[in-house]
Amino acid sequence: MVINKYKYSEMLITDHSFIVPLDHEAQNGKKISIFARELQREEHKDKNLPYLIFFQGGPGYESPRPTTDSGWIKRASEEYRVLLLDQRGTGLSTAVSQESLSDMSDQDIASYLTFFRADNIIRDAEHIRDILISNSKWSVLGQSFGGFCAAHYLSFYSKSLDKVFITGGLPPLNAHPDDIYRATYKRVAEKNKIFYHTFPHALVNTRRIADHLLENKVFLPNGDRLSVERFQQLGLNLGFSDGMATLNFLFERAFVNGKLSYSFLKNILTLQTFDTNPIFSVLHEACYAQEFATNWSAHRILKEFPEFVTDKEREILFTGEMIYPWMFDEYQSLQPFKKAAMILAEKGDWPMLYDQKTLKENKVPVAAAVYTNDMYVDRDYSMKIADNIPNINVWETDLLEHNGLRSEGKKVLESLFTRIK
Repeated sequence: MVINKYKYSEMLITDHSFIVPLDHEAQNGKKISIFARELQREEHKDKNLPYLIFFQGGPGYESPRPTTDSGWIKRASEEYRVLLLDQRGTGLSTAVSQESLSDMSDQDIASYLTFFRADNIIRDAEHIRDILISNSKWSVLGQSFGGFCAAHYLSFYSKSLDKVFITGGLPPLNAHPDDIYRATYKRVAEKNKIFYHTFPHALVNTRRIADHLLENKVFLPNGDRLSVERFQQLGLNLGFSDGMATLNFLFERAFVNGKLSYSFLKNILTLQTFDTNPIFSVLHEACYAQEFATNWSAHRILKEFPEFVTDKEREILFTGEMIYPWMFDEYQSLQPFKKAAMILAEKGDWPMLYDQKTLKENKVPVAAAVYTNDMYVDRDYSMKIADNIPNINVWETDLLEHNGLRSEGKKVLESLFTRIK
């Protein structure tokens, strides 16, 4: 259903809302809504351009909003009608939040959230494709977790696809999160070294901030306590092209009259979205799970890397994209999800996400950007799945970070588009 049409910044925008089953295996069961924003350049309004559906990173994050006619969206809209999908539970699709699930039991929340992985996101996409273009094919662009979604699409619905573009999101084919996090912690430690080498005074500033947190109870503007462990989670930003500078300039003005300033604390609250995007926190490890339980993998594997433990003697090492059980106590907005998260961490019967046999027979043209120093999606695992996909053209670069599509969107898409004739 079209719910809105308007023109903005040389783009003709159509907002769609689709009603889909929560469980696509139970067509007569509970329904949810899925929002998608269609963009078409005004100069192409009389052209029947093909669709390119975009899968956002995450999981649990809405699609970007087209606030400016620039970057990858501008480049993509020169050749496609771009469909920005709010994956189920995000943005204007039926929300997953502490408010929306407040009337559910812990078991009901856990059961409900099992339907918010890549498999059902792609089933939603297939439902939408059937409504918009029936039996015709479309192309997909997946960034980060969106690439995981694209790989699932290739595994189970390849006949629906014309071309596939993936940026920083070729997933591990069948690796256990324990091994994934062993690789990721090493990468995060390297990013810390680069951070302190680039901004030497940050070493002094972070030590001072950590000491203050160890000696005092400090609370963020929303009432959450800022522990040292939560402070370390700012390392999630180290893998972005602008992340290290952002943290450095934040830390250098942390104190006012010997206390952590309101401005500093508010900025931390703004930078951390674990609580405003609960799907990410609850299902992050589950996005790797295929017929096994994750059992708080990142938390367990952290014990193998004692350098991340904070005390008075050693430098502060920031953590990355990892989720820990204690977060469901320290983040107030995550507390309602605590027991459901525990249930899901022990769930061992997750469906398979990728079909190796189907991927090895792939005939859909695929172009993928792999970032050599990617902090979030390990390069080696990406190359291993690429070895199992014929008709794929991999562009590997060490000049861009994980957010290359956001920071250098035109360059990235040009590089991928030219790899598929």
